[in-house]
Amino acid sequence: MDEALRKQWMMAQQDERISEAIERERPRLRNFIRKRVADQSDAEDILQEVFYELVEAYRMMKPVEQVTAWLFRVARNRITDLFRSKKWEGSNERTVDGEDLRWEELLPSPDAGPESAYARSVLLEEMDAALDELPKEQREVFVGHELLGYSFKELAERTGASVNTLLSRKHYAVLHLRERLQAIYDDFRKE
Repeated sequence: MDEALRKQWMMAQQDERISEAIERERPRLRNFIRKRVADQSDAEDILQEVFYELVEAYRMMKPVEQVTAWLFRVARNRITDLFRSKKWEGSNERTVDGEDLRWEELLPSPDAGPESAYARSVLLEEMDAALDELPKEQREVFVGHELLGYSFKELAERTGASVNTLLSRKHYAVLHLRERLQAIYDDFRKE
């Protein structure tokens, strides 16, 4: 009987910790996801998946010590999964020696050893930081077109902006990203 009561008490404590974490982190996490995911329903799905994984981690008796960092890491992973699962249009593919490549294939493979995994994580963090520096409209059109694979026509329908406006925004975004990421690109080419 004591064991059952103790288990119930532990579950109640876990539920309270989970609820507090969700209430505390929901607004920041939602904003983080929405900055990177153009489709609001996809963003909400990712938010729910992240919180579901938090509950699962606690239920499997794997309490998370640094909840905030863990939530953002899981969110980033789910966003990456979303990008991978989206259909890539021809405009998002690059051709090298007759083979089509997606932007992610230009990064070092995470399975190629610790140095490649480290280089990949540094590049992704720098890309993420550079995207955060963009004005909202430029970031949305760049992410929507380059990462999610929407056509400019689809983006125009979603945003209400003209195709020419979207082209201009993406142009300025690309200029900023090139300038911002050039130094790290040069550093990795030297090694």
